[in-house]
Amino acid sequence: MTTTALNTPTPTILVYEPSFEGWLSAVFAVYAQQLQAQPYLRLLDQTHYQPSLLDTAKYVPLDEANAQRVLVKLNNILGRGGIRQLLWGFLSEKETIGTTLFNIVKYALDYPQRQVLQDLGHLDVLELAQTVKSVGREKHRMEAFVRFEHTVEDIYFARVEPDFNVLPLIGEHFRQRYQDQNWAIYDIQRGYGIYFDMSQSTSDRPAPLQTITDVDDEVLRNPASVYSEQEMRYQRFWQGYFTNVNIGERKNPRLHKQYLPQRYWKYLSEKQILPNAEHVQKRR
Repeated sequence: MTTTALNTPTPTILVYEPSFEGWLSAVFAVYAQQLQAQPYLRLLDQTHYQPSLLDTAKYVPLDEANAQRVLVKLNNILGRGGIRQLLWGFLSEKETIGTTLFNIVKYALDYPQRQVLQDLGHLDVLELAQTVKSVGREKHRMEAFVRFEHTVEDIYFARVEPDFNVLPLIGEHFRQRYQDQNWAIYDIQRGYGIYFDMSQSTSDRPAPLQTITDVDDEVLRNPASVYSEQEMRYQRFWQGYFTNVNIGERKNPRLHKQYLPQRYWKYLSEKQILPNAEHVQKRR
């Protein structure tokens, strides 16, 4: 990777740390160095940047103070709803999303009186709108399809592999609904999770969510190894119930996959193979 000093004019690419604050820091750097008018300027996070002899790239370190200044400015121009759209778009983790979001920010700063996020004739705004819709759909599915499994440590644990990085968006949904138990949701693909410790709750508000990264690989590969006896009974009961309520003559696999995409099945207890499921179904 070829880097340039901060005061070197007109870099082609700004490479930022893969976080929303990292991207905000890169936006600040663009305007601090007056690079906003440079053609073909791109903002890429470290995970997407591929070094090339033809590129001149500049690494922008995360600066929380600069990120906060940009966030306040954008909130004044785009409002809370606009910040939400930028964040949801960022969580899509698309390779070009950093550049797309910057182009929208530049558009908003150039025309502060316009409702820029409603201008779907602008290609970057249209891309963001479509991306936010996809992220929202994944968020909704995660809230519906997450399956918790009770462990011997009295923690309800769920594994997920969402298409987008939606854990920051679904945490509050579960925090408000499951305040009377300890639970964790772990994103296997991204290597981190969120954890709710009910002992940290007060009479005024539920406990804050914690980020976890040190989950044992054995738990992820073989979750049944930490099932409580209660969970093992529940698994057998639920799989048997699911098998028995199915009516073979009314099966519609295509419609079923439309409402419950197959990529979610491996973490749904009702979709696991029950040894005597076929026998039970035939007996009915």
